[in-house]
Amino acid sequence: MAKRKDKNESANDQNNENNSEDNFGLPDIEYKPLETETTGEPQAEMIEEPKETVREAYTYTPQEEPKSNAPIIIAVVIGLVLIVGAFLIYQYVYKPKAEKEKRELAEKKRLEDQQRKDEEAARLARENEEAERKRLEAEAATAKPAVGTFETLTSRTGRYYVVVASAVDGDLILDYAKKLSAKGTNSKIIPPFGKWKFYRLTINGDFDSYATAQTSADSSKPEFGEGAWVIKY
Repeated sequence: MAKRKDKNESANDQNNENNSEDNFGLPDIEYKPLETETTGEPQAEMIEEPKETVREAYTYTPQEEPKSNAPIIIAVVIGLVLIVGAFLIYQYVYKPKAEKEKRELAEKKRLEDQQRKDEEAARLARENEEAERKRLEAEAATAKPAVGTFETLTSRTGRYYVVVASAVDGDLILDYAKKLSAKGTNSKIIPPFGKWKFYRLTINGDFDSYATAQTSADSSKPEFGEGAWVIKY
């Protein structure tokens, strides 16, 4: 009995050591089950069943990148550039060219109108000139020619005359004077004087200077030739 008692005591001591190790040296606490609020009976211990692990299917959805506004901005810029370029081309290329062509067309029309007016004026002038020529010819055909006068100078006058003919025979000069008179030309006969023995027939009257007489002689050359010259008497 003593041995059994000793064994029991040693077992109790061992259990106490084990309990002291499990309690980490803390005093023993008497455990009582929790009572429910309604019945006061101890709440049954909830046994949690193991949950079944459900693996959800994983699907990868790529995230959409935010759209860039760069294409819209580029399109707007290109549109503005085209509009500005079209305006500049119209303002500084097409419009000046159109205005230039308009001015050139107006100037061309003005020149054509002026040319037509000039041609019409020239045509009317030719018609008037032709009509006047015909009228003068008609009058000359019907009118009697004017008779010119002639005379023979008897003394020297100191003036200048235009000579158109000269001859030793006075009758020849007289006949020529009569022919000129029939055409309406006035003439004067200068008899021989000094050492010269020639009769001279003059026209256009007399002049107070050699230059004036020479001018008259030059104007008579188309009709009388180079035979028209100046003499002082």
